[in-house]
Amino acid sequence: SLFKARDWWSTVLGEKEEFDQGCLCLADVDNSGNGQDKIIVGSFMGYLRIFNPHPVKTGDGAQAEDLLLEVHLRDPILQVEVGKFVSGTEMLHLAVLHSRKLCVYSVSGTLGNVEHGNQYQIKLMYEHNLQRTACNMTYGSFGGVKGRDLICIQSVDGMLMVFEQESYAFGRFLPGSLLPGPLAYSSRTDSFITVSSCRQVESYKYQVLAFATDADKRQETEQQKLGSGKRLVVDWSLNIGEQALDICIVSFNQSASSVFVLGERNFFCLKDNGQIRFMKKLDCSPSCFLPYCSVSEGTINTLIGNHNNMLHIYQDVTLKWATQLPHIPVAVRVGCLHDLKGAIVTLSDDGHLQCSYLGTDPSLFQAPKVESRELNYDELDTELKELQKIIKEVNKSQGVWPMTEREDDLKVSAMVSPNFDAVSQATDVEVGTDPVPSITVKITLQNRVVLQKVKLSIYVQPPLVLTCDQFTFEFMSIPRVIQCKFRLPLKLICLPGQPSKTASHKITIDTNKSPVSLLSLFPGFANQSDDDQVNIMGFRFLGGSRVTLLASKTSQRYRIQSEQFEDLWLITNELIFRLQQYFEKQGIKDFACSFSGSVPLQEYFELIDHHFELRINGEKLEELLSERAVQFRAIQRRLLTRFKDKTPAPLQHLDTLLDGTYKQVIALADALEENQDNLFQSFTRLKSATHLMILLIGLWQKLSADQTAILEAAFLPLQEDTQALGWEETVDAAISHLLKTCLSKSSKEQALNFSSQLNIPKDTSRLKKHITLLCDRLAKGGRLCLSTDAAAPQTMVMPGGCATIPESDLEERSIEQESTELFTNHKHLTAETSTPEVSPLQGVSE
Repeated sequence: SLFKARDWWSTVLGEKEEFDQGCLCLADVDNSGNGQDKIIVGSFMGYLRIFNPHPVKTGDGAQAEDLLLEVHLRDPILQVEVGKFVSGTEMLHLAVLHSRKLCVYSVSGTLGNVEHGNQYQIKLMYEHNLQRTACNMTYGSFGGVKGRDLICIQSVDGMLMVFEQESYAFGRFLPGSLLPGPLAYSSRTDSFITVSSCRQVESYKYQVLAFATDADKRQETEQQKLGSGKRLVVDWSLNIGEQALDICIVSFNQSASSVFVLGERNFFCLKDNGQIRFMKKLDCSPSCFLPYCSVSEGTINTLIGNHNNMLHIYQDVTLKWATQLPHIPVAVRVGCLHDLKGAIVTLSDDGHLQCSYLGTDPSLFQAPKVESRELNYDELDTELKELQKIIKEVNKSQGVWPMTEREDDLKVSAMVSPNFDAVSQATDVEVGTDPVPSITVKITLQNRVVLQKVKLSIYVQPPLVLTCDQFTFEFMSIPRVIQCKFRLPLKLICLPGQPSKTASHKITIDTNKSPVSLLSLFPGFANQSDDDQVNIMGFRFLGGSRVTLLASKTSQRYRIQSEQFEDLWLITNELIFRLQQYFEKQGIKDFACSFSGSVPLQEYFELIDHHFELRINGEKLEELLSERAVQFRAIQRRLLTRFKDKTPAPLQHLDTLLDGTYKQVIALADALEENQDNLFQSFTRLKSATHLMILLIGLWQKLSADQTAILEAAFLPLQEDTQALGWEETVDAAISHLLKTCLSKSSKEQALNFSSQLNIPKDTSRLKKHITLLCDRLAKGGRLCLSTDAAAPQTMVMPGGCATIPESDLEERSIEQESTELFTNHKHLTAETSTPEVSPLQGVSE
């Protein structure tokens, strides 16, 4: 960019040192008299450094001879200033403020006789041990003294301590002080200006400070309250409504001066009496500033550094120049360095010190002249073949990744704690009447090579939540993603419950092995002493929903039933998973589950309709809210026009209309927020029901793992549901693609073109038709694959409905007749509740 700050000289100070706005000063500290400033820098580590840059060419780094002095003062350096601090002389001396000490040094240099250059040293002139911890300091000719500077130090508890060079003068507490603010001295009004913790700019006359009650008597006596004339009172104050970063006072001439205050969002220019001359709202968060007299008569230029690595130059309130810095400055100064007048010196909090100037020197690249010679094409062909041979050998031996990066370079493993946390880390205290437990998952990263900026992301499906889902490890550059899946225990969201006699929704899972005792499958969820109830078990989710699991005593069937259709999925999935684990431990490898009932599409479609209805309702609420907001702004404009008119017309109930519109906007916003909450819960239920449908279709048609993965990708494409891209249109596009390709019956269907745009549909009839058609094609022999070849249609006999399990004592004695039609179901969903449903017990870390 042309608008970079032109680097004239730069260096990095120390290693892992810290700096702040008081740590930088420019002055002729060695009294050389040539008008050239030296750069004085102090650090919180206690190092004092003095530089005199002499770059051979622009942009050079620091040379050894540029560092005049470096000394370790042991105590942290809060601020450095240069002034006439020693009595009997008007020579400049260096004042260094530590947290409990003020030291004044003389800096001098002796001419060297060899090529090593001049030798500089500092000599302690005097020091003051402070009874209170210092925060910052200012200096000046307090009280109008001539030829010397006095120092005023502010402590962290709000006490001003004045030192007349080698002697301590007095100390005064600022009234109502809570936290110290920036401090500056105005020589024209002979007063100290600070910003209190009440966010007020306050000015105190030096004479008032000098004659006020001594600081040792901080508590006001009754006599002082009666008005003895010795109370410390403020000269003037101005509320700026924000905390200040710095204060600077600039004098145009002997008759006028301005007080500049840098706030967190604005910077202010005040007159001597506290009236605002002007203020400027800043676009970025500022970090430091420096006002100085402009070349133009009666104007002030201000340098403002911000946290976007930019330095802005304002003339009063007009932005004149913006330049880019390589760091965020915490201190900025302007001085004369070597042969560069008006050099801008910036310091970052980690020690990047740079001297720069403003300009647009173009950094243009000039291509070198190409040596003209005749090309030997035979040699070029030979060289190209050798290079291609090397590339092929590398690809064969190493693949995409280098040989040094093997598969075991980075491993991720997760270990779930067997017990709940003693103190729950859940943000919600309870759901309904149940307290929400939490469990700790320990994730281990093992690396063989040095890695940098490793980011660990953890995901669980709602309503499960994480206390922290993003981790960054600085100490660990490989473009690779490692995934690790882990299962959380069922007891985290499910408690033992009473089995239910009746249920609105039931599904039956067939197996090819003898029934297993539910006590061995779900330890901790039933009472082992009750032998009669071994074949039945109840579960209660934290949200209050109940699920009952029944195992047949004579047949090889298991039944899961619940009042909510979507609640069936988690227990069904857990049952199949635990059965597989059970038989694997016994060495049985031919265990298989199947589903021979009718696919419950009707219940699934009702959940889809409810979710889609909430989406449409959300769109309507957004449109209404937008209309009311436009109406509200229009009324505001008309009211403002009336109020600004010199002869205002009657309001004609515009204020009543404004109030009514405002109430409508608030009500619509609340309704929209409530609808979004309901939509989130509905989407969670829909995902649970979708998982159940995928599971049942996979068991029904005995789909392989690859085919089930394709089904999951089609039905669960989104982790989050938004108005811009919703579940319905995304799933419809995926299923339509499957019907067009691998599940198509003829070449005519393959030639159909579907819309490429994903827009919210008018209703769900098309989606439900495609889902029904998908199940029909699978039933007739269609198979899911990624190939575009159409599968040959095959006619298959549709399996009928499954019978109930009459063995349970809690179940009705009469055997219910289930429909044998393929995609119909005799049960209907009950009314929706706002209880959040259970989601998958799996998380993925990347």
